[in-house]
Amino acid sequence: MKKNIENRVKLESNDKLTLLVREKDIEYWEDLLIFIRDLPYGRNTNREDLGLVMKELRGTCSSKHAFLKEIADRNGIENIKLILGIYKMSENNTPKIENTLSKVGLEYIPEAHCYLKIENIVLDLTINESNFEKIKDDVIKKIEINADDVGEFKVEFHKNYLKNWIEKENMKLYFEEIWKQREKCIRKLEEKLK
Repeated sequence: MKKNIENRVKLESNDKLTLLVREKDIEYWEDLLIFIRDLPYGRNTNREDLGLVMKELRGTCSSKHAFLKEIADRNGIENIKLILGIYKMSENNTPKIENTLSKVGLEYIPEAHCYLKIENIVLDLTINESNFEKIKDDVIKKIEINADDVGEFKVEFHKNYLKNWIEKENMKLYFEEIWKQREKCIRKLEEKLK
C-alpha cells in the first residue's frame, strides 16, 4: 500500500466509529488500512460491536474488515465491498493450524473468511502477512455482505454451509465434531498470530 499524497482520502465523518479512529491520530483511509492490518489477530469480546477493534486493538478477518467497510460507508468512500468467502481451509493454505485436521482424518474444512473488494482488487488485512493468493483457488463460495452481517448472520451462514457439506460429502464426522475441530484451528491461529 503505497502512499500517494494527492489521492489520499481524509476521514471527515463525525460518527462514533470515525471519532475512535481519529483518537488514534489517524486522519486518512490509507493510514487506517495499514493500522488495522497491523493489529494483532484475535476475537473481540462482542462480535456485534465493531468499535471494539479500535478499543481492544485486535480483530479477526470479520471484525477488521467489517469495521473498515463501516468506516468507508460513513465517510462516503465508494466501491468498497465486504465479502464473505467460504474456502477449503487446509494445512497447506493455512499452515499455522498445523496437523489439527489431519489428526481427525480431514483434508480440509470449509471456513468462512471475510475480506474487502475494492473495484476488482481483493484486500485481505487480517494480519500483516495475509496473502489472499494462498487461498484464492480454494474459495468455493462468496457473497457480498453488510458490516452488521459479521455477527449472527455470518455464523449461521457458515454453520449451514458446513451442515450441507457434511451431508453432501457423506462425512463420517458429525457437525459438532467438525465445528470443534474448526474452533481448535481458530485457537491455534489466535495463539500464533498475536
